[in-house]
Amino acid sequence: MASVTLKNICKIYDGGVKAVTDFSLEIEDGEVIAFLGPSGCGKTTTLRIIAGLEEITSGELFIEGKLVNEVQPKDRGIAMVFQNYALFPHMTVFENIAFGLQPTEMAEGEIRQKVAVASNVLALDNLLGRKPKELSGGQKQRVALARALVRKNKVVLLDEPLSNLDAKLRYSMRTELIKLHQKFKTTFIYVTHDQTEAMRIADRIVVMRDGFIQQVGTPEELYFRPKNLFVAGFIGSPQMNFSEKMNLSEKTHMGKKIIEGIRAEALYADEASLQKFKDYVIEANVEIREFLGDRVYLHCIGENGQPLVAFAPPECMAKSGDKIKFAANPEKIYRFDKDTEEAIY
Repeated sequence: MASVTLKNICKIYDGGVKAVTDFSLEIEDGEVIAFLGPSGCGKTTTLRIIAGLEEITSGELFIEGKLVNEVQPKDRGIAMVFQNYALFPHMTVFENIAFGLQPTEMAEGEIRQKVAVASNVLALDNLLGRKPKELSGGQKQRVALARALVRKNKVVLLDEPLSNLDAKLRYSMRTELIKLHQKFKTTFIYVTHDQTEAMRIADRIVVMRDGFIQQVGTPEELYFRPKNLFVAGFIGSPQMNFSEKMNLSEKTHMGKKIIEGIRAEALYADEASLQKFKDYVIEANVEIREFLGDRVYLHCIGENGQPLVAFAPPECMAKSGDKIKFAANPEKIYRFDKDTEEAIY
């Protein structure tokens, strides 16, 4: 295990393009941390800086307290799992996993033992003689993970490792990643644009936008106490509803205009809630009804003309064209300064 410290890291490409700006972060031993944000936010660039695949324009990078700005990637004690797996097509699964274990440094029997442990944990025992072309996407991903873990690297970097998998396999692989971390206790740094994935896997999440850190916190902290409008809209599915005209509460704070936000699960269509929160009722026109088994998503247009998404119980039969009323829980209304986009608590 290893701690990773980034101090005021900046990356500027030729032409003056700023990919990462003033990035400072302390990653603890054995922590699973996710870099989360939309395409182009700088998350993969930051990961590649840690790996040594990108030069640092300014700032300092420490691994286990050692400054590694000028240290070669192979000497940083880091393994990287790529989005495209990066397996050698001419090698067997065994050879791919063992790649990097030097015969000059350890006996053949020790190499076989290390590969056996990793392949057993990742359910690859029956695939060791196959070539990558004979594997499914999920099997290739497990081989890439085994190769990263077999050397007992201090830090494992994962660059969108599940994005090429189908939804069902992606869900099961998230669970496997959590189990792997619990077993190996390695520091994981995970890049993803999928906020659901980040929230399920990470101890802490770094939300990024345009090369800047927006907020760092646990999934719970980001969900319940977003620092600004961007984080509030990026974390949570469906996205938080925003409006300047929701008419749920006062529209100014200390003389400043505010934007209000409320999550879909804090809007209720049942009669009891409409009575309980009668001062916080919104009328909307239903556009789309999505039935998901235990709940219904209602995609609506509010009286103010802005889109609104709400949950409803599965027995709710509202359909396109229907008018519906929702009661908002006033304790779950978020407020943001319109000018700065910072949260008001």
